[in-house]
Amino acid sequence: MAKASDHYFYVLLCADGTYYGGYTTDVARREQEHNDGIRCKYTKTRRPVKMIHFEKFATRSEATKAEAAFKKLSRVKKDRYLTENGGERDEKSEKL
Repeated sequence: MAKASDHYFYVLLCADGTYYGGYTTDVARREQEHNDGIRCKYTKTRRPVKMIHFEKFATRSEATKAEAAFKKLSRVKKDRYLTENGGERDEKSEKL
């Protein structure tokens, strides 16, 4: 169970093969919210989504900085980041 003081940057793989990066204090709850279509326009039309990566940070600031940095990466660099940091990659992206 996540403590209120836990802060996470996470990455979802959407049904259309795109990635969604976000911030949360509860990874399991947030994945369920995305799959239920709650609080996120982007993933609402790209369900189901799968949590493929998350990192724990001491502060919200650190987690949201990691999220912002990830969102600025190209798709190729996002794939590399996930590979190097233990996340799953979308194999379809290698065919693009």
